[in-house]
Amino acid sequence: MNETIKNTAKQFGFKPEIINKENIKEHMGYVVVGMGGSYLAAGLLKMWKPELDMVGHQDYGLPELPTVELQKRLIILSSYSGNTEEVIDAYKKAGEMGLNRIVISIGGQLLEMAKKDQTAYIQMPDWGIQPRAAWALSLMSFVKAVGEETMLLELGKLQNDLRPDELETAGKELAQRLSCRVPVIYTAGKNKILAYIWKINLNETGKIPAFYNVFPELNHNEMNGFDVAEPTRQLSEKFYFIMLSDPEDQPKIRKRMEITAKLYRDRKLPVEIINLEGSNSFQRIVNSIVLAGFTAYYTATNYGLESEQVPMVEEFKKLV
Repeated sequence: MNETIKNTAKQFGFKPEIINKENIKEHMGYVVVGMGGSYLAAGLLKMWKPELDMVGHQDYGLPELPTVELQKRLIILSSYSGNTEEVIDAYKKAGEMGLNRIVISIGGQLLEMAKKDQTAYIQMPDWGIQPRAAWALSLMSFVKAVGEETMLLELGKLQNDLRPDELETAGKELAQRLSCRVPVIYTAGKNKILAYIWKINLNETGKIPAFYNVFPELNHNEMNGFDVAEPTRQLSEKFYFIMLSDPEDQPKIRKRMEITAKLYRDRKLPVEIINLEGSNSFQRIVNSIVLAGFTAYYTATNYGLESEQVPMVEEFKKLV
């Protein structure tokens, strides 16, 4: 896992190609179907291009939209392994309805069906890494699928500009500070997917509980759960709050973040504000994801746990 994180820049050198592109009919929006790490790229794409008409679906079947609405959209079916049962179910349902489809995968049943049906697809390279670690390959594929060629070129520059090694020490030190604590990640609502990526890295790679929320909503509810009183202090003292501050956050959001940090610190709760750093929004977000990866990796290492595999997920799959 450590080497995979260090090689993140390599993923941005991937040049996705749409096979059977001629079978994609004209469309006016998108439905994205994916689970876990295979869905992350859609959230990042939507964050960078919020005006994109994209409906997300993380479940069996298709979203409950009128058929006429689904017919106007391209259904993007993303499964890194190609064997995710929810996505396969959605692929079949979309086929039965005669909908526009494109598959993103490294192989498996989903890619086999796409090839057989002559459905459009993008095949990502199989580098033997976990779906959550292949998020950049997936992102490049999503950007290609929606035709954002300029964004694809900008992201491609990260193969030379990204310096994962420079973030390793910071991640290692943060993991040490998280020892015996449960991380809670806070960020602005517009960067919600980033907080979620931190959470799932800490869950899947770090093998610890982790949670997230966004400003300003958390100031109306969750914050009250940490107004520490003596009877509940033992509940609150296990948490460690990480606030991800983006220079493009609204001034009112930055103020809320600072005030919330003060209120928590006044109650002896540990808070750390991490500034997103980079010359542009792509670099800031990607650097933060790499930092999350290193933090999660060293969290698992500190607890003496294996960081790459997800045995509980595999155990669950055998029982379904």
